[in-house]
Parts: sequence; C-alpha cells; structure tokens
Amino acid sequence: MTWTRRRFLATTAAAGAAGLAWPRVGRAQAKTITVAHSVSTFVYGQHLVAKEKKFFEEEGVSVPSFIVPGGGARVVNALTAGQAMFGLGDSNHPLKATEKGRDTAILFATDTRCSYANIIVRKELHDKGVRSVEALADAKLVGRKAVVAATAIGSGTYVYGVYVLARTKAGDGKSVNDHVEWVGGGASTTMLGGLKAGKFDAIMAVPEWQYAAESEGFGLPIYDVLDEKAWNRVFGGPIPVTVGYALRETIEKSPDLVQAYVNANYRAQQWIRRAKDEEIVELLHKPYMDTFKREDVLKSVRYYKTIFDWDFLVAEKDYDNGLKVFIPTAIDKPIPFAKAVDPSFVTKAQAKYKS
Repeated sequence: MTWTRRRFLATTAAAGAAGLAWPRVGRAQAKTITVAHSVSTFVYGQHLVAKEKKFFEEEGVSVPSFIVPGGGARVVNALTAGQAMFGLGDSNHPLKATEKGRDTAILFATDTRCSYANIIVRKELHDKGVRSVEALADAKLVGRKAVVAATAIGSGTYVYGVYVLARTKAGDGKSVNDHVEWVGGGASTTMLGGLKAGKFDAIMAVPEWQYAAESEGFGLPIYDVLDEKAWNRVFGGPIPVTVGYALRETIEKSPDLVQAYVNANYRAQQWIRRAKDEEIVELLHKPYMDTFKREDVLKSVRYYKTIFDWDFLVAEKDYDNGLKVFIPTAIDKPIPFAKAVDPSFVTKAQAKYKS
C-alpha cells in the first residue's frame, strides 16, 4: 500500500477518533539498511537473530532481506560496490578492501576461533587411509592431486584452509598446500553435493556441513577446530575471525545507522548467550536452515556457543595474531590496528545494553 499524504492524514484522524495509539515515531521512520553475509548458517547467527527478534526495527532501521551471495569474497565485493552497507564475514575481507583503496573498518567480532577451518574428507578416502591433513598430500592414497573446495577462491574458507595446509608438512618436506588443487565450491548445496559425488576430495566446512556429511555418511573430519591442541598448533591462540564491517565513508556519513546496526547485533549476541539452545533452533531453523536436519542445527548452535566472543570487542593482541593468517594469502602487508578497527560503536552498545 502506498502512503500518500491524504491517506496518512485520514488514517491518523481515524486512529485518533478511535482512541488508538499511533505506532512509535522511530518505527514509522525506520531507515532501510542493506546487510550481507555469505551463507545463512549459524556462523552468522547475529544477523539472523537480530532480524527474527526485530532488534533491527527496534533500533530504528529496516532490513527487508539479507544479501546472501555465497562466499565471503562476494560479500565484501557487494559492500565496496555499494550494494551493501554492512557485511558480516571473515576479518581479512575489510583489510583487503582497505589495501585496495576502499577504507573499511571492523566494527565488532563475533568469535575467537575459525569455525570454517574444519576440513572434511569424503568417506571413501577416509576408509582408504586419508585420516589426517598430511595424508591429503599422498597422491597414491587420494588417487590424484587432492581437490579441496573452499566456498570461493579468496573467501575466508580459502584463506584459512590455505593457512592450515601451508603450516602442515607433507612427507617430502614441502607443505601439504603444495600438493593440492583449490577450487571454488559455492554454498551449502554445491559444497556438500560436490563432496558426496566425489567431485571434491575434501571441503572446508562450517559445522552444519560437517554434521550433515557425518550424519549422511559421505564425509568425515580430518581437522577439527574444536580440538584445542590442533587449533593452537596451527594458529597459536584466539583470532577475531568473523566480524561486522562497513566502509569508512558509511561510518563518517551515517554514524546513526552504524550504531543501530551494531546495537542490533550486540543485542542478538546477548540473546544467543542467554537463550536455550532449543529456543535458538526454533527461531532460526525453518526460515534459514531447513535444508539441514534440526538436530544438526542444534549441534551447530552448541558448537558456536563455545567459540563466540560475547563482549564483541576486538583485542589488539588477537588482531595481530590474525594478521599472521592473512599475510600474504589475503593481504600484502600489515594494516595498523587503529586503522583497521573502530571499537567506539561496541563501547556505546555495551553502555546502553549492559548485560
């Protein structure tokens, strides 16, 4: 329905005559913001919860639908092209955009460990003995040069996968990464379908994909980031992996919209922290993840609760730790913390919504 001035005045008068309360001005004047993430799984649960719990609207902004292009590299491209105002994805993406001349700032971090650095190998190969990252380099076991799929070349799954494989030595002394072929596998359906059909020998996987591959019997993990020793062996400690970000020009021109976006996501994170696991699944399964079994989504919720960063702030030490992953695969040289991160919006959100 189109709201002409005449219709607005008539409706207002009718509401007044009936003694009805008019909706809050903030909601009537909600500004539309464009928001992107790569795939609608619980790794980006803050966006999903903020929308379903109407936190965006309560902060005075509207998100009609998410931009979901499949692959984090496409998310940052949407941001720099002006198609999206805000992105939620791997922390290397805003750094890459800044390096290419489009100054982009990290606004908050949602986790401390990379949930999509898991590596799942197809069961046929696992049965043949490919049960470690090192074994991916064995062409005799694999039957060819191992084909490893990330969501897209240059995506977060690619950057972290390359880092894990590059930091793992093969039998000949070279890195495992020197012995594999990387390909783009797309989103959930094509990644899992490609592994199941034998098109890929291994995939980088979010927990939902890992659980789906295991429960359906066509894939098994050979690197699991919940194994603390395995994580620290490669990465050395916490990293702000998944972050919300925006162009600097957006921050300068529309700080009110940035604050609304951060507030909504911060509130979503605190709701996730307090909510029962089953309550979260009830909220999100049907609208976003109904291609996965309900029990697999429940497992992923429990999984992410172990690695989510509840205070949303990016620690400088953890940021520096992440730079080791990104150079030189994602960016060529370090970007100073002060240039890369703007913590002011989280600080204000924390003050407004004290836990």
